[in-house]
Amino acid sequence: MANSNCLGLYIEENLIKYAKVSKDHDQIKVEAFGIKFYDKIGEAIDQVIQETYSQKTPISINMSEEMYNYFDMFALLTKSDLQKAVKTEFESFCTEKGYNPNVFETRYAVVGDQEDKDKLRVIHIAENKIELNKQTQLVEGYKLSNISPISMSIPNLVDTTENENMIIVNIEETTTVTTILDNNIYNIDKLEEGSRDFLTKINLKENSYLNSYEICKNTTIYTSEGRELQAEQSEYLEDIMPTLYSIVGKVRNIIASYGDKIRKVYITGTAALINNVDLYFQEYLDNTSCEILRPYFIQTTKDISIKDYIEVNSAIALGLMGIGEGISGMNFKNLSFSDKIPSWLKIDIGSEKSDKERKNLGGWFTWDLGQALDKTETSLVRISIGLLLLIVIYSAFSGFLAYQMKLKLDEANKSISATNAQIQLASKDNQKIKDKTNEYTNLLTDLENATKEIAERNRTRNAIPNLLNQIMSIIPENVQLTSIENTSGTSITIQAKSNKYEQLGFLTAKIKTDLILRDVSSSEIQRDSNVVTIKIEGELP
Repeated sequence: MANSNCLGLYIEENLIKYAKVSKDHDQIKVEAFGIKFYDKIGEAIDQVIQETYSQKTPISINMSEEMYNYFDMFALLTKSDLQKAVKTEFESFCTEKGYNPNVFETRYAVVGDQEDKDKLRVIHIAENKIELNKQTQLVEGYKLSNISPISMSIPNLVDTTENENMIIVNIEETTTVTTILDNNIYNIDKLEEGSRDFLTKINLKENSYLNSYEICKNTTIYTSEGRELQAEQSEYLEDIMPTLYSIVGKVRNIIASYGDKIRKVYITGTAALINNVDLYFQEYLDNTSCEILRPYFIQTTKDISIKDYIEVNSAIALGLMGIGEGISGMNFKNLSFSDKIPSWLKIDIGSEKSDKERKNLGGWFTWDLGQALDKTETSLVRISIGLLLLIVIYSAFSGFLAYQMKLKLDEANKSISATNAQIQLASKDNQKIKDKTNEYTNLLTDLENATKEIAERNRTRNAIPNLLNQIMSIIPENVQLTSIENTSGTSITIQAKSNKYEQLGFLTAKIKTDLILRDVSSSEIQRDSNVVTIKIEGELP
């Protein structure tokens, strides 16, 4: 049975939009709403729940990484056959993509095919169970009742009595485009562009996500007929407009794919708070009416601006899902043990029955002689039946749990096998990468050694001519070089002679002071008649 109230939480990377929705008969109200920016998401959720007094209130949250696929089915299939066919189609898709179908939680909706009346169009939604568990754990300890994709929830805000074909562009962290034909959700498009793109850019300038968000709310888009922009406004529009331009271009292509069927475009999400964003969309979507999405049941008051409600449209839509509004079968929350107990088996312990109920209950049990049971006997019979029911329920659910455990064990074994296979493939790839890395390392080492050898060879080859040129510029007239020898590596030996000893000393000194050679040393002077011979040794610089 649908809840009479629900707290909708739309959770993004840096903020939470929340709205507490209640329903009394046909009257829907938003009792509390707002936005919470956070550094620690757990603390922020706790604060929202405390501030809205929702400790025991059912909670509805959004999914984060859902995947959409579309399958065509014959309209004459029975419900069970359709379910099997959809499962087969999804498994084929997973095989094609290399996915393990067991890691996904899935739901689907069925609508008539617009092109072929003999077929059904299945909107199939899948979410990785790990990502689903991450979302569920965000509200652990509270009463989570619903988790659903925002694209399937956002149509809850539209009055379907108008019976118009429309598109809802929800520009939140990422953008979802929900197409509604003949009052039925017909297609979902997920766009990578969204408010995250321009909020991140503005945050780089402001260093505050809150300030960046407020800047977007206070930014005005001036259309072709608008006035000239101020420099400050232009600075932030440079961050915002590329994203909006990309989104409106894709929306225009989506509308064109349906011919002339789409007559209205609703804009919602964080980007809907930018002033004149509807007029900007209208400039590019000539044949459709563009409006900001306002919840159909909200009555404007002096105290609260309609824009404040629009700001949390996504949270309101999720809250409506929690009270039973919108398309059924989109709840991705796995039912708990108590949820699976049929209502007719639930015992209201301690409840008081009316006199009529007590009389009827006692009249059901009579002795063989036709005499009705007295109060004591009726109480004993009730206790006996209660015990019997407990035994039956215990046995039934023990068997049910055993069956569920077997299913989960089989599922776990399949997942383990698939994971082990992937690990083996990853190990092989890792070994190949290591082998290639070693090969490239050896090649790089050889290349470096060859480069060094060539450089050393070139340096040595050019060093000798340079040395000769330098010596020629300093050699005295009376000094004659008898030999210059490169003995090893950079070692140089020079033999010189002269009839004047001081000229040889001058040559040795110049070689040292002009740094023609390093570590210069000279041998003892040898004299033969009037000729003096000297050997000079040093290292090339």
